[in-house]
Amino acid sequence: MQIAITHDYHPRFNMTAIQVNNLEKRFGDLAALQGISFSVAKGETFGFLGPNGAGKTTTIRILTGISRPTSGSATIFGKNVVTETIAARKEIGIVHETSNVYDDMSAWKNLMFSAELYSIRREERESRGRSLLELFGLWDRRHDRVKGFSKGMKRRLTLAMGLVNNPRLFFLDEPTSGLDVQSNLIIRDVIRELNSKGVTVFLTTHNIEEANVTCDRVAIINHGKIAAIDSPEKLKKTIESVQSVEVALEGTSHDVQFCLDKLPLVDEIRKAGDKYRLFTDDPSRLIKTIMDCAEEQNVRVISMNTYGPSLEDVFIKLTGLDVRTKGVTAID
Repeated sequence: MQIAITHDYHPRFNMTAIQVNNLEKRFGDLAALQGISFSVAKGETFGFLGPNGAGKTTTIRILTGISRPTSGSATIFGKNVVTETIAARKEIGIVHETSNVYDDMSAWKNLMFSAELYSIRREERESRGRSLLELFGLWDRRHDRVKGFSKGMKRRLTLAMGLVNNPRLFFLDEPTSGLDVQSNLIIRDVIRELNSKGVTVFLTTHNIEEANVTCDRVAIINHGKIAAIDSPEKLKKTIESVQSVEVALEGTSHDVQFCLDKLPLVDEIRKAGDKYRLFTDDPSRLIKTIMDCAEEQNVRVISMNTYGPSLEDVFIKLTGLDVRTKGVTAID
């Protein structure tokens, strides 16, 4: 997969793409951002995670010049987002969670309209447009009205529109939310390819596993404050005491539930699809107990794995989300 990005490649992380210093944003008595500070290096894929209302969208709106901060400062490649808004915007591409395409226009006209907004010369925008539509599997549908596109196709077109200006910094707001598998894979490949070409990617997502496998570093924001910033693996090490056993069981729902209810050593049970994740301080003893109980209840163990802490565990601990109970909790 080749992306029409023509920036010269530089060693990763040798300069700052985003610098945020003591950024505050107030809406009357509500403090949406409370003096947050962080930096993102050139060529980095940076994840920005947080529960709803934590301040993610407010931060992106300020960094992309849509909203002004109450106090503090932010720069994009050294350009102040308030006093040099137009210059800063020329460096970025943006893909919002909601696809901002014109349904009554064709894919090609949508893309060319975006290119014209950046004053890209006709020959250049047509060349880039073809490359991007081919990249996202939309070239054969270029003359079709977007009204007939699926959600995944619209999102892929939005990504093409966000890349048409050859950005050095790419903002992706929930890029894979609710998409089909094919679109998800294409978008993740695009992120990796952009990253390899030295493009900085700023990713907000509710999919914590997506951040885990995609991002060099992750910032977790909660109640308008940065709770932690580090690589996913280093964040996991902060709560290494969290251990779990994941098991898939085959049997009647009554027998499986009875078996789970009898298990000692379990602090919490989470159901994830056809599997159960059992949190414990002693995985070794719990494994033996599960096997004994399964044999007693005539329940077959299909698979079993032990795990250390996940990025989701870090997220839950740092944001204080009250989702853990002694009983079974379903998670997305």
